[in-house]
Amino acid sequence: MHRFIAALLAVASCASIAQAQSADLTSTSPPLTLEQALSLAGASAPSLEAATAGVRAAEASRTVAGYRPNPSIVAETENIAGSGQYRGLRSAETTAGLALPIELGGKRSARIAVADAIGNRARIGTALAEADLRLAVTQLYIEATAAERRLVTAREQAGIAREASRAAGVRVQAGRASPLEQQRADVLRINAETAVERSERLAEVARSNLARRIGQPLTGPLDLAWFGRVEGFGPARPIETAGTLALAATRADVTTAEAQVRLARSQRIPDVTLSASARRLEATNDVAAVFGLSIPFPLFNNGKAAVAQARAQTDQAQALRRVAELDTAQDIASAQANVANAATTARNASGPALASASEAARIARIGYREGKFGQLDLLDAERTLSETRTAAIDALATYHDAKARLERLVAAAPSPEETNQ
Repeated sequence: MHRFIAALLAVASCASIAQAQSADLTSTSPPLTLEQALSLAGASAPSLEAATAGVRAAEASRTVAGYRPNPSIVAETENIAGSGQYRGLRSAETTAGLALPIELGGKRSARIAVADAIGNRARIGTALAEADLRLAVTQLYIEATAAERRLVTAREQAGIAREASRAAGVRVQAGRASPLEQQRADVLRINAETAVERSERLAEVARSNLARRIGQPLTGPLDLAWFGRVEGFGPARPIETAGTLALAATRADVTTAEAQVRLARSQRIPDVTLSASARRLEATNDVAAVFGLSIPFPLFNNGKAAVAQARAQTDQAQALRRVAELDTAQDIASAQANVANAATTARNASGPALASASEAARIARIGYREGKFGQLDLLDAERTLSETRTAAIDALATYHDAKARLERLVAAAPSPEETNQ
């Protein structure tokens, strides 16, 4: 009877140790959720600042594209510093006026179309930056929560190892076991304490990386309950790739390239410059009007090469869009399969497999305390439990990472109304 009571006390001691170790990572303050981390990261992300600056630059470029050419002030003096009657300024003719370039061929509207396309692409780039930031923060959050779960598990295993070492010492002192059992138990305890130190360092690094990303110190706990949840994942639902961010970006590139073709064509038409001036004749002090018309002669550069270049870039953009369609559809299908497989693995690893390993370890502890099982049986059960716990944490981390990657792939493109704002 006293052996059975001692076994119960050992199990209770192990449970209390596990709870005490877990309490180190759990405080009374509410945990930092993933959505809160995403909100904090978005408020201080340099990538979003860069994307927003790109949108402002595109808007300024749109304003510049709508400007018309500036007029020029024309001033010249003729028939001076010569010989005879043209000596000095006696026969000088001074002309002053304005020259106004006139754009032909729709150059201004073509520039505006290019600027609008670039602005739309910049706004899509902002959405891409937000989606990439969400994926990066989610992965850091997964890494940090997984590291904390591993630390909790390592501390629990260290507590169990210390209790097993103490129990082995009692058995050896009572003459019921060989000193070899004490040595084995000490090795197990040392390895478990080493694992705790390693897990503490990894958890500290993971939390520091997440803190740098969200822009503030991370002092409270993380949402470990979120990490342990596995949502049901049924048959893969079809996803229309045309509405994803990746394809929206390639379509915007095609639109920009087509606008560049129109601009190159418009630039083949020469502009004219009209001028109106007043000429003063020094000899008679008379004033006469002077009108002029200037048309460039496209002798060396007629714009054909620029049009050919723009067309080639359009063909390239269209080909890249088709490549993106194929790659996106393939990546989404693979990501859906990865999420489904990871969900199954995580559900089994953190459910039936972990429950069976925990029960086997519990029975082995009681049996070892009562002398029914050998130490090797206990060590094997504890090792299996530790490996199962680690596998469950890894499976959960893989599931959440696969889900985050799928969400990044299927992120919806902004609507035309949003991109035009």
